[in-house]
Amino acid sequence: MKRSWTIGMLAVLVVVLAGWKGRASQTQSQQAQPTAAKEPSNQEINDAFVEQITKQIAGHEQEPAGQVFKNIQVLKKTPAAKLLLIMNLGYSKGLGVTCEHCHVKEDFSKDDKRPKRCARDMQQMHGDINQQLVKMQNLAPNPNGHFINCSTCHRGQIDPMAQPN
Repeated sequence: MKRSWTIGMLAVLVVVLAGWKGRASQTQSQQAQPTAAKEPSNQEINDAFVEQITKQIAGHEQEPAGQVFKNIQVLKKTPAAKLLLIMNLGYSKGLGVTCEHCHVKEDFSKDDKRPKRCARDMQQMHGDINQQLVKMQNLAPNPNGHFINCSTCHRGQIDPMAQPN
């Protein structure tokens, strides 16, 4: 009985050591393989665009966006730097997209993409709703005021009717 117990224990030890050796060699091979480059997030991509554009408009950040950028149709009087923040932290984050969802990379002023044209309509609707919210007297008081933004409906997704992730 002692001998069979010893053989059994040796068998268990061999299996454990084989498994351990397999994991050790697997870990070594994983370390030897180069790790894949991490894909930049949408926010990182957008931040790079904003940084590039901010450099291009240096000295004009507080001027109206309609004077600094070409083809601004809705937020013309907004300071140029604030427009970049609205686009980066409002629109793109609210829809979970990069700047290129609406803009042609080589020329942001072009109206070639349907989402950009739709965004203008949404800007108008957004303004209309917020004007109506200000007029409403029977809403519960809110020290921050009553307003909507892109995230109110979109919640980080292009399709506002889609279920949140």
